[in-house]
Amino acid sequence: MIVALAGGVGGAKLAHGLALAATGSGSGAQPRVIVNTADDFEHHGLRISPDLDTVLYTLAGLANAETGWGLAGDTFTTLDMLARYGVETWFQLGDRDFATHLLRTQRLRAGWTLTQVTAAFTRALGVEADLLPMCDEPIATMVETPDGALDFQDYFVRRRQTDDVRGVQFTGIEQAHIPEGVRAACAAADLIVFCPSNPIVSIGPILAVPGMRALLQQVAAPRIAVSPIVGGRALKGPADRMLAGLGHAVSATGVARLYQGLIDGMVIDQVDAELAASIEALGMRVLVTDTMMRNERDRQRLAREVMAFGAPGIS
Repeated sequence: MIVALAGGVGGAKLAHGLALAATGSGSGAQPRVIVNTADDFEHHGLRISPDLDTVLYTLAGLANAETGWGLAGDTFTTLDMLARYGVETWFQLGDRDFATHLLRTQRLRAGWTLTQVTAAFTRALGVEADLLPMCDEPIATMVETPDGALDFQDYFVRRRQTDDVRGVQFTGIEQAHIPEGVRAACAAADLIVFCPSNPIVSIGPILAVPGMRALLQQVAAPRIAVSPIVGGRALKGPADRMLAGLGHAVSATGVARLYQGLIDGMVIDQVDAELAASIEALGMRVLVTDTMMRNERDRQRLAREVMAFGAPGIS
């Protein structure tokens, strides 16, 4: 069984590839995906979970292929009406997407945990993989900029990632607990995959949950990371600018250093082949391949290569 750590579009794509590879192999062992929830926030009185929903919609085959987030073919008449009332609509929520947030908020207020809500959503949408929130407590990513601290969605969506990043904090992380489902998944894993997600604000919050690093260090399963930086740039999002602003090398080697002590191997793109030696010097094995996921075929191919590299017995 494979456990994946994921957040954002890149993480959702590889998680989908792992699910497709499991289906194609006939093993029936669908991945368990631990998802970042530090991007979650309140908006229009609703609890929004951007990364959980991106992974959910992608695994369900419902994601908007052009944006990577939201639902394919969604409409925005509710948002249009809110704009007529003078409400700011900088965060795009489609009409069908609203249903997810309405139901999540209703169930959380009724006493459900985020883990329980997410499990119900996956079953309802026919997703066989398990989606596991990194914790059930509300966490908020705060981005420190020259203009002061910004809520992550203000930085990421409203201000379009234009601010220099001087620091990142996860408010409330000290009170977070690892859910039992996450512990059980890690204990039973044959392979743990760090998806090509932003190492600072997607994978970083997962690793910041108290006890998570120790849990991952203690597992018997191989741990493999896929670099989200290709040719010195992030394929999507602000990971490259965040790494630079925080003093890290904007390269696959820079990402490997952030994960040093947590992973056994690193998967990098073929354009970064010359970095293999510097990553191996950190004590990691390296696989050089095409890490671009342009379509479902690429997602499944990369997933199979990661599985064969990390744990040949399950590929």
